[in-house]
Amino acid sequence: RCRELGVRFRKVRRPDLDRMFPGNHQGVVARLRGRQIIELDRLLDLCADAPFPLILALDQVQDPGNVGTLARTLLALGGAGLLFPKDRTAFIGPAAAKAAAGALDTLPLCQVVNLARALDACADAGLAIYGSGTGPGSTSLFEARLRFPAVLVLGNEDKGMRPNVGKRCTEMISIPMQGGFDSLNVAQAGAMIMTEMLRQRR
Repeated sequence: RCRELGVRFRKVRRPDLDRMFPGNHQGVVARLRGRQIIELDRLLDLCADAPFPLILALDQVQDPGNVGTLARTLLALGGAGLLFPKDRTAFIGPAAAKAAAGALDTLPLCQVVNLARALDACADAGLAIYGSGTGPGSTSLFEARLRFPAVLVLGNEDKGMRPNVGKRCTEMISIPMQGGFDSLNVAQAGAMIMTEMLRQRR
C-alpha cells in the first residue's frame, strides 16, 4: 500500500523499532508531518457542507485519549470538525493519535485563543450551540428537539464546562441515567449524544 501511495518506508528489526518508539507500537512506526490547524471561518464553511453538520467543541478536556476517541467518533459519524482552546487542553500528540486511529489526520481541527468568543462567532453564523450538562434546566437528550447546523460543547472531565462557556449554549442537554451512576466518561457521553443528534438529523 505504501508503494501504491508513494510513501517512503523501510523494514527494520524489532530492536531498532523499539529504539525508535519504546511504547506499544504493534510493529509499525510512522513519522507524520504536523497536523494542519484551520481558522474558525474555514471550519464554519466546512460545517455547512458536512454530511453531519456538527462541530464538536471541547472546553479544556485534559485526557488525550478522550480527545482522540471523540475525534474518531465524530469523523465516523460524518461531523464537520473539532474546536478547542489553545490553553489547558490535552496535547494532540501520540496518545491522542493512537486513540483516534487516524481520525486526527483527516478531521478538520480548529484551535482558538478564546472558546467563548468562538462560540459567539458560531452563533452569529446561525449555528445552534448545545452543551452537555446535568444541572437544573437541562433537557433530556431523548426529548430535545435539535436543529442544525450545530455545535456540541463538552466540558472538562472533572469540573465540567466553564460558566462563561456554558452561557453561550442555546440549550443544555443531559443523558437520562437510571442505573445508579450519575456521570459518564466524557468520550462515552459525547459518543451517545452525537449518535442521538445524528439520528434526529436523519
